[in-house]
Amino acid sequence: MGFWRHALFLGPASLAFALAVVVPFVISVIYSFTDWNGVANDIKFIGLDNFVRIFSGKSNFLGSFWFTLKISVVNIILINVLGTLLAVALTSAIRAKGLFRVAFYLPNTIGGLILGFVWQFIFVTGFPAIGQLLQSGFFNQQWLGTESTAFIGLVIVSVWQNVGYVMVIMTAALMGVPSDLIESARIDGASAVCTFFKVKLPLCMPYITVCLFWTISNAFKMFELNYSLTKGGPYGSTNSMALYIYNDAFANNKYGLATAESLVFFVIIMLITGIQMYFTGKKEREYQ
Repeated sequence: MGFWRHALFLGPASLAFALAVVVPFVISVIYSFTDWNGVANDIKFIGLDNFVRIFSGKSNFLGSFWFTLKISVVNIILINVLGTLLAVALTSAIRAKGLFRVAFYLPNTIGGLILGFVWQFIFVTGFPAIGQLLQSGFFNQQWLGTESTAFIGLVIVSVWQNVGYVMVIMTAALMGVPSDLIESARIDGASAVCTFFKVKLPLCMPYITVCLFWTISNAFKMFELNYSLTKGGPYGSTNSMALYIYNDAFANNKYGLATAESLVFFVIIMLITGIQMYFTGKKEREYQ
């Protein structure tokens, strides 16, 4: 009776998960060993040729990986540091805290494609107009026209979009720190900075783990901003892994190669998030 009860409750969800996740994943593994173009009925198995091409430098997948790694590191650091600083500021005794929280979180509710097109207008039209008004060369740069400025532009938009999410989580974490511990630290003569790093931050480690996991996953899967803001340009210098796989699959009709690249992408994200979860989990156990 117990088995059928469990099957009744877990069966529909398990079936939906299998159809939506497991079956497509298995099919993509099969396609990764083919040269299928995504359209034709003729599917030819080519063994490990797709994976050899990825790691032999015949494709620019590794170049997109290094770009994704570089921008991910910058985004992860800036988003978490700025989000935490905003949370500290908005848990202090300042006026209109609720209004500021809404204002900083609002960009996170806007889709990446829409945000990219809005910021494209700002970089192409808005900044030059400000530069002419202020006679400033900083705003008159070709923000999306060179490799370095396009990179900076993507970082600006990504941080602006995602910092509010970390701010909300860290605000909840800081507000949950017991006030008696903070008072004890003050009585012992600890400064505000010392109290933050020695008392508050260790107690926020579970929340920091969530923030790091979310920002790492988001940073490595960056697609919408690249697609709408730079389309991987100029000259492929801002091609993220997700955008590169998308172009191979749907623009270049290399579906078999794209599925192989997506599997490599999956393994990379799994390894990085696994390492992050291990070390942050270790820190959590130290502070318990």
